[in-house]
Amino acid sequence: MDAPLEKIADPTLAEMGKNLKEAMKMLEDSQRRTEEENGKKLLSGDIPGPLQGSGQDMVSILQLVQNLMHGDEDEEPQSTRIQNIGEQGHIALLGHSLGAYISTLDKEKLRKLTTRILSDTTLWLCRIFRYENGCAYFHEEEREGLAKICRLAIHSRYEDFVVDGFNVLYNKMPVIYLSAAARPGLGQYLCNQLGLPFPCLCRVPCNTMFGSQHQMDVAFLEKLIKDDIERGKLPLLLVANAGTAAVGHTDKIGRLKELCKQYGIWLHVKGVNLATLALGYVSSSVLAATKCDSMTLTPGPWLGLPAVPAVTLYKHDDPALTLVAGLTSNKPTDKLRALPLWLSLQYLGLDGIVERIKHACQLSQRLQESLKKVNHIKILVEDELSSPVVVFRFFQELPGSDPGLNAIPAPNMAPSAVSQERHSCDALNRWLGEQLKQLVPASGLTVMDLEVEGTCVRFSPLTTAAVLGTRGEDVDQLVACIQSQLPVLTCTLQLREEFKQEVMGAAGLLYVDDPNWPGIGVVRYEHANDDKSSLKSDPEGEKIHAGLLKKLNELESDLTFKMGPEYKSMKSCIYIGMASDDIDVSELVETIAVTAREIEENSRLLENMTEVVRKGIQEAQVQLQKANEERLLEEGVLRQIPVVGSVLNWFSPVQASQKGRTFNLTAGSLESTEHTYVYKVQGSGVTPPQTPSGARTKQRLPGQKPFKRSLRGSDTVSETSSVSHIEDLEKIEHLSGGQDASEANSPERHPGVPTPPEAEQTGALQDRAQRLEDDCPQMRKPRSTDLRFTQPVNSHL
Repeated sequence: MDAPLEKIADPTLAEMGKNLKEAMKMLEDSQRRTEEENGKKLLSGDIPGPLQGSGQDMVSILQLVQNLMHGDEDEEPQSTRIQNIGEQGHIALLGHSLGAYISTLDKEKLRKLTTRILSDTTLWLCRIFRYENGCAYFHEEEREGLAKICRLAIHSRYEDFVVDGFNVLYNKMPVIYLSAAARPGLGQYLCNQLGLPFPCLCRVPCNTMFGSQHQMDVAFLEKLIKDDIERGKLPLLLVANAGTAAVGHTDKIGRLKELCKQYGIWLHVKGVNLATLALGYVSSSVLAATKCDSMTLTPGPWLGLPAVPAVTLYKHDDPALTLVAGLTSNKPTDKLRALPLWLSLQYLGLDGIVERIKHACQLSQRLQESLKKVNHIKILVEDELSSPVVVFRFFQELPGSDPGLNAIPAPNMAPSAVSQERHSCDALNRWLGEQLKQLVPASGLTVMDLEVEGTCVRFSPLTTAAVLGTRGEDVDQLVACIQSQLPVLTCTLQLREEFKQEVMGAAGLLYVDDPNWPGIGVVRYEHANDDKSSLKSDPEGEKIHAGLLKKLNELESDLTFKMGPEYKSMKSCIYIGMASDDIDVSELVETIAVTAREIEENSRLLENMTEVVRKGIQEAQVQLQKANEERLLEEGVLRQIPVVGSVLNWFSPVQASQKGRTFNLTAGSLESTEHTYVYKVQGSGVTPPQTPSGARTKQRLPGQKPFKRSLRGSDTVSETSSVSHIEDLEKIEHLSGGQDASEANSPERHPGVPTPPEAEQTGALQDRAQRLEDDCPQMRKPRSTDLRFTQPVNSHL
């Protein structure tokens, strides 16, 4: 197109053609760019933001991970346990990265390396935990190893299971025996993994008469096995505990092993007490676990190693069955699971492993010995010399109970009283556990509910000490905190019944029995429109309780108050917290009742104020209109004409009083303003009556907080004596006022005049008051007679 433009002789036309060509090119380029951008938008429309573009740098990615781990800056920080990762922890974390790198090697080198790692780790664990000639299966989920063992047991007992499948199980259903103290959900997990129905599980109860109530009842187990055999079932596997999940008690593994050998049952042992097999001294009950068919170990929590797999050690001679059951694998990547543990065990060495387990056991022994000296604390310990788990709870001795039996009530006590006392102690123990967790976070305490004992606090250093870095000083601090909280617990428990009786005797208050509240109690104010039969939320009651909560918090007492829904309904209540000192419960209840009543009356007054004011304005308008009509009749018609009225008023002015109306909000009445215009003073109107207060006026000493009982001692004065002293001083003041009026008739000014009896009584009371003030200087009160001037006596008198 350039050639034709050069041939054009007219320069104007040539310039126009050139400009047109450039303009078209700009439009085409712009259109092309728009199409490309639209294509990119269509392509990346469904792609998440972090993946768009050419990628992000490492710093941005790590910053994102940090924000996800610790939360945003705007969020409130949460008090979570931070794992203490030392050098051994870094070695374990290195194992995961190293495993990813090793997986890139060629197959022959990878096979040799993974076989070496797996065989070394298996040998070391079997030697450390005294399980000779065993094999190892490494797994992430703790229960996964037991599921594989159950599958191995099925293949071992049912020879045709590989061919016939579940038809073999249908003809002779297998039975798996679990202790009643086993971890909740374990049986359901096994059935889901194995595809077995729930009737294949058999729950073995614990001892009820002799031995620990958390140990499996061996005699009852044998009876269950015989019954299952008679019904045509096959006893397959028994799961025993070497340290139950709740309290750390160990089953009688020696007797269980004999029973399993007799009936051909596979015995699997699990529990935290298996860690003590690495120590020099091991209890006989735990040592018997070395003869079992399989056991599950969790060395990660015991040694403080993060992201380390659990290990299931087992004994079996058929490699084909173990391969079918999934306990062994030909994949080198599966064998690399042992790499973090292989590195960590070499780094710690035998001395480091034993030292960490021994330290945890010493911490538990230290806490046991200290808690034995603390009153109102009961320890649930199976064997004081071997148990690494300490479970304790606060208890209050009941009337007629044996303190050594955890306050078991006497037979003559009502079941309702026993249940109420149990719920109260459970709530207090739950509060105690939460307080100790906050005060001593390095202790790693957990709060749990037991079926027989109730709510307890557990200290298991084998699972937490290496992770949290618990030391002996932390145990001493824990004991000190328990001792400091005991007065609060005992005082609160003692005041609960008194608070209940006071609330039940107070008008307008309802006692709410909330078993989960650890404080003094829960109370609800019943207003006039309260529907007692309804369980729905009450807006009017919620408003009253919100105002009551605000008033109670303004008193700045040592008690804590909070508002929340009732335990069995949605109605608002006032929850009163723990009592750290002797509280005057009657004053507390009376204050709540009077304050709530005043709030209700004030709210009614505000609600009716609009209607009262509207009616008052209408009445004022009617009265003012009537007054205008009367004024017209009084002044006449001529005075209403503009010009004539002015002239007439100039010659004969009318003395008309200014009349208006004022509305008294206090009295709710309409009053005339004539008094205001005549005397130039705002009328006081009707004096409102004082709000009736049912609370007794209590004289508090300086610095004494509300709801506190008066202390008795050399430096304080009791409430009774204080009130009596004030009454005596007021009586003296009243009598001395009469004496001032007749001072001229005193015997000092008029000798010979006999002293009246009132003067003698006044003098005696004044002497008594002077002695009281000398004994109690803080009760000294200035008399009005000391501040009043008396008139001189007339001479003729």
